[in-house]
Amino acid sequence: MLLQGPHGPFFGQLGRALTSTGAGVLRVGFNAGDAAFWPDRKTYIPWRGRAEDWPAAFEALLTQHGVTDVVLYGDVRPVHADAIAKARAADVTVHVFEEGYLRPWWVTLERDGTNGNSRLMDLSLDDIRHLRETAERQRPVPPAHWGALRHHMFYGALYHFFVMFFNWRYRTFRPHRALRVRSEFLLYVRRLALMPLRSLERRLATWRIRRGAWPYHLALLQLEHDSSFQMHSPFTTQTEFLEVVIRGFAEGAPAHHHLVFKAHPLEDGRAPLRHTIRRLAQAYDLRDRVHYVDGGKLAGLLNDALSAVTVNSTAGQQALWRGLPLRIFGRAVYDKPGLVSHQPVAEFFAGPNRPDPAAYALFRDFLLETSQIPGSFYAAAGRRQVLRLASDRLLSTREPRADRTDPTAAHPQQLRLVSHRHAS
Repeated sequence: MLLQGPHGPFFGQLGRALTSTGAGVLRVGFNAGDAAFWPDRKTYIPWRGRAEDWPAAFEALLTQHGVTDVVLYGDVRPVHADAIAKARAADVTVHVFEEGYLRPWWVTLERDGTNGNSRLMDLSLDDIRHLRETAERQRPVPPAHWGALRHHMFYGALYHFFVMFFNWRYRTFRPHRALRVRSEFLLYVRRLALMPLRSLERRLATWRIRRGAWPYHLALLQLEHDSSFQMHSPFTTQTEFLEVVIRGFAEGAPAHHHLVFKAHPLEDGRAPLRHTIRRLAQAYDLRDRVHYVDGGKLAGLLNDALSAVTVNSTAGQQALWRGLPLRIFGRAVYDKPGLVSHQPVAEFFAGPNRPDPAAYALFRDFLLETSQIPGSFYAAAGRRQVLRLASDRLLSTREPRADRTDPTAAHPQQLRLVSHRHAS
């Protein structure tokens, strides 16, 4: 049974792929956007009830249809969190898709949860080392083509278009984000329309920074409404994070160092980042030493940076891969001793601790061997790459939940994430 998926046709194509194996497939949809991208009306179950009735209704669906596996995208939105709790109680396997831990070339597929709910959170580097020594390893090949960001924006706009204009049959639907559907749709359209202008502005800002002769630290920003930021961090707004970072930089960084804030590529302006950064820089007398880059690619800025800070962005792993010191503030799968710093912020900017390259190589290899699939959810070429591996991972024969206790019990391509509290 599939619940909500990424914007666009990925879940519909995944359903067809699973059906072709002989598996019975159903889809529960919560709005007109879900319905628009599911091709088979016979296997589509619309949910039009109240939010408080959903857990009991989902439990009934599990029993009525003899569901063995639940597949969903993102594990913290309310309808998914409720479904996961009921599925676990019924001993139904939960498969969670998410954006890749090693973006942009990968997507994530884990059992039970991702990000702060991942079983990776319970694993030490010693656990990972042991698992890699005792289990068969097979690393997927990196994708040759990922796809442009515009595919993500296009399907996001199209999904919210269906919800905004064709949702009369789902009158009780409430989005999992605080923003109204109409506002979300307009932000996607605005972002698409302004891409050329933003690209020019971003190139100029990046050119000025890389041309500067001063050392700089890089702050990797996330979307304020992103589930990782809201559910797995100590902050509720970007302003809180920005103030902590800028204050720590003012107190600890050498006087000739600069601070660069890099916005998320999908930042749409709902949080006034540029204005807030300018105001805080002025308040801490840092106006000429704080800079803002509106999205874009990260590699060029990271290559010349001294260190990086973030709440819990997956982009932090690009810093670790380069051996840069990384300070994080939230829960992340890569939050392991020897990888990230938890120094006081001012102390970090004054003299950051560097990661252990061998430890990160071990961790990265484990991610690739267990939870990462090459490709993307949005571009056609990327979807094809994910689909080639996803069906086998979802349908691998196994004793229910065996992979929690025995790292060799699962299919070689399956997750082998084991925590001490589950081990026998």
